[in-house]
Amino acid sequence: MNYLWAFLVGGLLCAIGQVLIDYTRLTPARILVAYVVMGVILGGCGVYEPLIEFAGGGATVPLTGFGYLLADGVKKAVDEIGFLGIFTGGLTSAAGGISAAIIFGFLTALCFKSKSKPAA
Repeated sequence: MNYLWAFLVGGLLCAIGQVLIDYTRLTPARILVAYVVMGVILGGCGVYEPLIEFAGGGATVPLTGFGYLLADGVKKAVDEIGFLGIFTGGLTSAAGGISAAIIFGFLTALCFKSKSKPAA
């Protein structure tokens, strides 16, 4: 049952993003930023954590989950080290994912030859 809820919640979040791309004038970059910001806001308010407990990977994998991770890291760091945690908490909590993105991006760049886009 956990897989079903993860699929449905993650699919719903992705479907909302696709509807925004198809039926609004928002660019994909703005939608991605909005998802991260919503994750931060919902995580800071304590609303996103119950969704994560309910849907698991369906709530943590989309970009809203990344925003929640940043907010949660800041909250924990502020509790532990005070004001300085505002600046270090998000980076510390997301360091694994950010490092993986950099490493895999570098490895992909080594394996494939880049080409410039043809002019439109």
